[in-house]
Amino acid sequence: MTLGMNADRTLPGDWYPGTVPANVAIDDSAYVETAFSFLLFRGERADAVTIGHGASIYLGNMFDVGPQGRVVIGEYALVNGARIVCDASVTIGDYALVSWNVVLMDTYRVPVDVEARRAAVVRVPAMEPRRFAGDVPARPITIGRGAWIGFDCCVLPGVTIGDGAVVGARSVVTSDVAPFTIAAGNPARTIRRFTDEEMAHGR
Repeated sequence: MTLGMNADRTLPGDWYPGTVPANVAIDDSAYVETAFSFLLFRGERADAVTIGHGASIYLGNMFDVGPQGRVVIGEYALVNGARIVCDASVTIGDYALVSWNVVLMDTYRVPVDVEARRAAVVRVPAMEPRRFAGDVPARPITIGRGAWIGFDCCVLPGVTIGDGAVVGARSVVTSDVAPFTIAAGNPARTIRRFTDEEMAHGR
C-alpha cells in the first residue's frame, strides 16, 4: 500500500481528482484515502489540519473546517467515516478509534435564539457560495489517547472524552467523559469505570 501524498498533493490511487489543501500536513506514514474528504475545507490557518504518524483516515471522512479551525489527528489514530465540523479546535489523540458516521462538532453554526436563526437563514440565498455561516462561538473538542467512539455518535461543542474512554454506539455526548470509563445514551451517561486490570492493559 502506498502511503503519504504525491508531489502535486494528490493522493495515491485516489478516485477523486482533487488535491489536499496546502495547509494540511500528512505524515509520510499516514493513510488518507481520498482528497474528497476536504471538499468542505475552508481552513485559513497555516496548520489547519495535522495528521500524525501511522494515522488512518478512511473513505467517508469529511473535514468541514472553518477559517480559524484547527484539527489534530494523533499517531496511529483511526478515523473511519466521521464528519468533523471545526471552527475552533478538534483534537483526536494517539491510538484513538472513531467509528463510521460519528459527528464531532465544536460549534452549532446556527444561533440558538429563534429570531437570530431566522435572520441568518434569510441571508443564505444571497451568499456565494451558498453556504450557511453563522457568527456562533465554538468550543474545542478533545478525544483522548486510546479512546473509542462507537458508530453514529454525536460529540457536541466543548466536550472532552478522556484517555481510554469508550462511548457506546449512537450516543449523544453533551458533557465530558472521564478517562477509562464507558458512557452511552442520549445524553451519554457513565455506565461504569474500567477495572484496574482493564486500565493496565489500556495504557
